[in-house]
Amino acid sequence: MKVVMFTDAYWPRINGVTVSVDSFSRSLVAAGHQVLIVCSFYPEEGNTPIPLSPNTETGEGPRIVRVPSIPAFITKEDRIPKYSKWYWVFKQVENFGPDIVHINTEMMIAEFGFWYAKTHNLPSVYTFHTMWEDYTPHYFYMFPSFLVKIVTRGILKIIVRRSYRMIVPTPQIDAVIHKYSPKTQTFLLPTGIEPELFDHDEAECAVFREKLEELFPRLKGKRILLFAGRIGKEKNIGFLLNIFPAILAKYPDTVLLIAGNGPDMDYFQREAEKAGIEENCVFTGYVERRDLALIYAIAEVFVFPSMTDTQGLVTLEAMFSGTPVVAIGAMGTLMVMGGDNGGFMVPNDPDIFTGRVLELLADPELRRRKSHEARTYAYSWSIEELTKKLVDIYQTTIQTYRDEYGEPFKPVWSLLMDKRWWNINKKIFQRRTGRKWRQMLSKLGMQS
Repeated sequence: MKVVMFTDAYWPRINGVTVSVDSFSRSLVAAGHQVLIVCSFYPEEGNTPIPLSPNTETGEGPRIVRVPSIPAFITKEDRIPKYSKWYWVFKQVENFGPDIVHINTEMMIAEFGFWYAKTHNLPSVYTFHTMWEDYTPHYFYMFPSFLVKIVTRGILKIIVRRSYRMIVPTPQIDAVIHKYSPKTQTFLLPTGIEPELFDHDEAECAVFREKLEELFPRLKGKRILLFAGRIGKEKNIGFLLNIFPAILAKYPDTVLLIAGNGPDMDYFQREAEKAGIEENCVFTGYVERRDLALIYAIAEVFVFPSMTDTQGLVTLEAMFSGTPVVAIGAMGTLMVMGGDNGGFMVPNDPDIFTGRVLELLADPELRRRKSHEARTYAYSWSIEELTKKLVDIYQTTIQTYRDEYGEPFKPVWSLLMDKRWWNINKKIFQRRTGRKWRQMLSKLGMQS
């Protein structure tokens, strides 16, 4: 099977969509399928991660087409592909010859994907990764929140209705989609995790920790409470900064390590200073995924207060690393943890959240038990198993679409630009013209 994935977010841009596209695409390739990723071009100087461990990736991955882009006006991290490059993109995809189009974005590259599917009579599957109604008010803060949500909802409804089929990561997202478009057919499929990436022995972790402490001396001799993800207000990081003084008061040997980058990094650094906890807070900036896997492994507790994450991937990653989790039970986290599996899923209550963190710090046996529980539970979310489900979704969608709309075809402009097609039709035209000319001369009693 040949799959083309359209996404605005891909390496070096670090977020959940990037991880999802990368994980599924490489797992599909490993299973014998072919994958082409169409994504935005990012300049080398942007989103530069901190390299701490060697690149051990081996084997072939998906093919990648990067579309020339310009900076996004609402965020420094993102890029907007040049729409004028649509024909160039289409030629790259036509050369690949996909069986299905998988769209993982709502932005400009989604337009490329939907248009390509429409003009080539291919089924389009769209994965709803992000609850944009919760996110967009943080980007367009200059407008009333309710107005931003109304506009966002209208745009999403259009995208949902353009999709032949949809993939949703959680039942909660599925409910939202059916509010947008009740007749939409959906498949429930969260993003899987690669267990091998999070399997590290004690010696490797010790070497890594030394390197990390060289970069961030505040970590020396401290127990790490870890948050990983995009540094934005929608992640509810302010919740952690508010409860951390109470944790420090009981356990001054702890440090809050915030791994990631985002538009509100400076804001939260200032908030840490205002709270008087800047000496016990470390903001790493962007971290390579392989290094992040090791950071999970050396942390005591993974703390995740976000209530907007649709998949809770970082929660799963922490659990694969054997790190107990304390998280607010909402959206993707609610589905991933399914209760107190591998940690504690708590309500949006600072006192309860703090109490659970203190329990894990105070009781080594409880932490050991939750660590083992986290690893065991997380393996049911392995990428290999979930990729099998994705392949089934693709195959079902392709067959259903062809039964309804027929086989794929090339658009008119492709035929016009195809020299072979043009030469064949030129010969046919010449033969027909010659025949007509001879018939006309014959009627006039003339020989050609």
